[in-house]
Amino acid sequence: MVSGEVAVACPACGEPAGEGARFCESCGAALGAAQGGPVDASAAAAPAADAAAAAAPQAAQAAPGPVACPACGGEVADDGYCTQCGARAPVERDHREESAAPHVAGVTDVGARRRRNEDAMALGVAGDVSVLVVCDGVSSAPDSDVASQAAATAARDVLVAGAGSVAADDAGAWSRLLVTAGDRADAAAHAAVDDAAARQDPPSCTFAAAVVTPALLVAGWLGDSRVYWLPDAGTPEQLTEDDSVAAELMAGGMSRAAAERSPDAHAITRWLGADAEDTTARTVATHLTGAGWVLACSDGLWNYASAPEVVADLLRDATARVGADPAALSRDLVAWANAAGGHDNVTVALARVPAPVAAGADPDTLAADPGTTPTVRRRPAGSLPEKPGSPTP
Repeated sequence: MVSGEVAVACPACGEPAGEGARFCESCGAALGAAQGGPVDASAAAAPAADAAAAAAPQAAQAAPGPVACPACGGEVADDGYCTQCGARAPVERDHREESAAPHVAGVTDVGARRRRNEDAMALGVAGDVSVLVVCDGVSSAPDSDVASQAAATAARDVLVAGAGSVAADDAGAWSRLLVTAGDRADAAAHAAVDDAAARQDPPSCTFAAAVVTPALLVAGWLGDSRVYWLPDAGTPEQLTEDDSVAAELMAGGMSRAAAERSPDAHAITRWLGADAEDTTARTVATHLTGAGWVLACSDGLWNYASAPEVVADLLRDATARVGADPAALSRDLVAWANAAGGHDNVTVALARVPAPVAAGADPDTLAADPGTTPTVRRRPAGSLPEKPGSPTP
C-alpha cells in the first residue's frame, strides 16, 4: 500500500478494496457509498445476487459472446462481473456436485467470500472399492485452481485403474498405490500449467485421498486437507495429520483449539507443485469392523468443525435432516460451512461403508485389532523446513 493511502473496506463483506474500485473484488458489492460516490438501487442488490449465484447448484459456465447478468439483466464483462450492478456471474467451477455411485458423492463450492473455487475433487468406484480425492489450491499462487483439478483427476485415475491388482486387505499395497497416485498428481499439477516450474510462485495444492474396501480404509495426504473415519458406533478418527504450522504447534503440546487459531495455522509445510521439496504422500490404514462414513474434505469445512467427534456430530445432525444419501449430505455440510462463515472454498466427499461381512472371521481377532496404524512416523515437533513464505491454502 502506498504511504498515506486510505484502505476502504467493503460494506458487505469487510474485504479491503483497491483505490477507485467501484465493486468489491471478493463479493461484488457496490463500493460507491464507501468511496464517496452514489449507489443506485440495482448496485445495492449486488451482494445478495452474488451470494445467490454462488450457492446455485450446477451453475452454467459463461458462454462465448455477451452474457446477461442473472441479477439485473445487464451485460457481464470479460472479467465475469456485471457492468451494471457488479454481481459476479456464476461459473461451473463455483459449485460442482459429483456422484460416482449411490454410496459415493461429493460437493465442491466457492464459499461465501472467495472469487474463485480453487478446491477440486475426483471420485471413483472400481468394483467394491471406493475412491475419494480432494485437492485444495494454494490461494497465493495463480492458477492453483488448474493445478488442483489436474492433480485430483490424475490421482483418482491411478487409484481406480490400480484397484483391480491390489488385494482388498493388503494395506501395504494400497499405501504404495496412494504414494504413486500422489506422485502422478504432482506431475499433473506441473503439466497443467506450462510455465509452472519457471514461476517464482508456481501453482500448487494439497492432496488427500482415500481408498475404501469392504474391510479396509487407507488414506494418503500432503498438506492440510483431511480424511476422517466416522463409524456409526465407536470412536470417530481424523486419519490424516496436517502438514501445517498448526500441527507442529499441537505436536509441541498446544491444544487443537489454540493451535488452529494461531496466526500461521494454515501455513502448510508440504504440498504438491513445482516448488515442493517433498511430494511423497504419507499414508495410514485402518481396518473397518462396522458401518460408517469416510469423509474427505478441504479446510473450508474443518475450519468450523475440526475435532473428529465434532465432525461426527455434524454428520449425524445432517443425516437426521436430509437422510443417508451421500450427495444430499455433502450438499448439507457445504451449506452449513457457508452459513458458518464460508471464508474459504469448501469441499466435502463422502463414501458410505456398510457393515462388513467376513465369513469365518474370529470376533476376538477383530476386537483386538489396534485400529489406525500409520505407515510413516510423525515428524518431530519443530521440524518446519527452513524456507520462508510457506504457502497457505
